Amino acid sequence: MTQVEQESTPRTQPAVADPAPLGLAALALTIFLFSAKNAGWTNGTDAWLGYALAYGGLVQLLAGMWEFRNRNVFWATAFASFGGFWLGLGLYVVLLAGATTPAQQANDIGWILLAFAIFNAYMLLWSTQINQAVLAVFVTLEATLIILLIGNLATSEVTIKIGGYLGILTAICAWYASAAGLINGMLGRTVLNVGTPVLKHLIPDSTPRRH
Repeated sequence: MTQVEQESTPRTQPAVADPAPLGLAALALTIFLFSAKNAGWTNGTDAWLGYALAYGGLVQLLAGMWEFRNRNVFWATAFASFGGFWLGLGLYVVLLAGATTPAQQANDIGWILLAFAIFNAYMLLWSTQINQAVLAVFVTLEATLIILLIGNLATSEVTIKIGGYLGILTAICAWYASAAGLINGMLGRTVLNVGTPVLKHLIPDSTPRRH
């Protein structure tokens, strides 16, 4: 083959590694730090804030863009949205929270959480088509968002603490799903079980059947 022929021959693009374990790990760590503060476990300031901007925000956004490359619309939408959520929440705290009263800040955060709970509700429905480990992440995340938004809108410290505990459970579920995706992908076989999709009848199968 001549050099001209080599240059004109289409090259096969290399396969892209699965970014889902990275995106799930970023979600897990960020929500763990955020929830530890809400649960009253920490005695510091806002350790979660830097990670909301960098790991939970930027890294998840990148994972979402890589999922677009993989043509995975579910994870592309989920990770890009999660990344935007953490970036938006972090920027709110950095730029605006200092100019508000505690009651105003709680109200603002409550409405932010309400909006994201609406988005997460239909992502929860579609996660039934992925696997049970992913479904557990979205179920616990939805519960966390709902309890936290109630706690913030009602300015109830007890309710916010409960939301913090639920957030820690969400982090554990996300870390498990991340670890499973990582080791199963590395070895090409199931090492950590993630379960099967549930509610398969939720979306009818339109594939033509042969008689």
